[in-house]
Amino acid sequence: MSTRIAFLKGHGTENDFVIVPDPENAVDLPPSAVAALCDRRAGIGGDGLLHVVRSAAHPEAKDMAAEAEWFMDYRNGDGSIAEMCGNGVRVFARYLQRAGHVTEGDLAIATRGGVKRVHLAQDGDVTVGMGKALLPEGDVTVSVGERSWPARNVNMGNPHAVAFVEDLAHAGDLRSAPPFRPASAYPDGVNVEFVVDRGHRHVALRVHERGAGETRSCGTGACAVAVAAARRDGADPAVTGTPATYTVDVPGGTLVITERPDGEIEMTGPAVIVAEGTLDAGWLETLAR
Repeated sequence: MSTRIAFLKGHGTENDFVIVPDPENAVDLPPSAVAALCDRRAGIGGDGLLHVVRSAAHPEAKDMAAEAEWFMDYRNGDGSIAEMCGNGVRVFARYLQRAGHVTEGDLAIATRGGVKRVHLAQDGDVTVGMGKALLPEGDVTVSVGERSWPARNVNMGNPHAVAFVEDLAHAGDLRSAPPFRPASAYPDGVNVEFVVDRGHRHVALRVHERGAGETRSCGTGACAVAVAAARRDGADPAVTGTPATYTVDVPGGTLVITERPDGEIEMTGPAVIVAEGTLDAGWLETLAR
């Protein structure tokens, strides 16, 4: 391992990430190292980590290499592995553009949630094809203190519970995971979105992301919220034959979510690289032991 390891810092609607370019998958990043890098006092700080690897060099992505050259090996801020991160994909694409691996236009990125189609626009926004939502059957309830709400179970490659509330303050501090039931609905934990209406097809959310706590934004969560809101509003594109577009305000900005009649969902929003530097490999090696 070299004595210095490159890193960058970026965010998408203030959902922030440590970025570690590692095309050949040579950097050891166990959960303890990821958690230390994402620590906001003792590390660089971030809601998660984007490990940038060529698909052919990663055992979990080899089968996608013919379709997508790059694999987003995404980790939550606590070091745990996650299937997908919508804001992370946009920032990942922005890094690839900055590094000269891609240019404006269309590209494919491999993730644990499958291959995602991305468009880098001239105006700086990034659009990600997020795939189709799954809507598992069964009632789900989420709670904060003495309040409880019914929640819509939406899977966007990762699990979400979407609760419509009267006031976003009712979500509490969101430092710990809101309780849900039944436990069997989310055996591996869940991202919980609390949602209020702001206008016609315009909503706002706060979110607890599993493994990270409350974050300033959640891309897959915004998609889950848009789908849940559309079903609540009777705007199912598969039924109406018309795309449903929702503006979703998150604490860190605004995302625009469109669900098409074929079920495919697109998310558009900003992605920014704010810093780059080098890590001390010796420090990182001590964390990997």
